Amino acid sequence: MAFTADDRTEITELISMHGHLCDSGDLDRLEELFTADVVYDVSDFGQEPLRGVAACAAAARALGELNPVGHHVTNIVLAEAAGGRVHARSKGLGVNADGTVGSVTYEDTVVRTRHGWRISHRTVRAHRTPLGGRL
Repeated sequence: MAFTADDRTEITELISMHGHLCDSGDLDRLEELFTADVVYDVSDFGQEPLRGVAACAAAARALGELNPVGHHVTNIVLAEAAGGRVHARSKGLGVNADGTVGSVTYEDTVVRTRHGWRISHRTVRAHRTPLGGRL
């Protein structure tokens, strides 16, 4: 199946919706973003990968007030992959309640489901040094 301009728009909106749902606390709607068996890899933060939508919602609830008050995504780049999948890379900025900001890269595998495009795997990589540490 051909990867169309409409697919690009839908996937871009899917990735953008993550921040809206998280920032508003609509964690019961994460199935609008992720497949039921999503792997959400936060190992770069010293945590085990989360498996499933319920685990993602539970982790956010457990983090409580330490969650960012604003999740912002930008620089979305999409590439068609084998098996009808799409690889997406985007940049994320997390604004914390105290005004500090963190930067990450999201590496997503996106698949078409009967409910539309969904993220089946997300790896979150923190940026801690300028130029990717290649100074």
